[in-house]
Amino acid sequence: MASLPQAVNRRPAGPPAGPPLKAGDLLEITAAASVQFVARPIVFRLIRVLDWVTFDGWVWLDGYQLDARGDAVARRSIFVQPAGLRKLIEVSAPRPRRAPNAGRHGPTRTARPARPPASRAASSRFDER
Repeated sequence: MASLPQAVNRRPAGPPAGPPLKAGDLLEITAAASVQFVARPIVFRLIRVLDWVTFDGWVWLDGYQLDARGDAVARRSIFVQPAGLRKLIEVSAPRPRRAPNAGRHGPTRTARPARPPASRAASSRFDER
């Protein structure tokens, strides 16, 4: 009796080739990972590896595209070959965000102390009958 053909779209038994991936990894995504990044590689902060059925040797990644300063500019799900990914080493810790209204040098004026309430005697001088 002839054996049944195996599914073409089956997940490989072992982990995908390439560096082991975990949430928070900083990756450089280039043409080696996918043809969509031939002209313009991106830096990508990984949120998670999606568990979607794909072709052998490919994975879906969910994360943030970063700009040159390391700030997230877009959330993306990308289809790549893990063997083409390159892990980047983070040079410094993320910068804390500034308060929205704080200027370059912080607040310009100090808060005034609260005024004591006016006494009744001061306001009654205008109420002469």
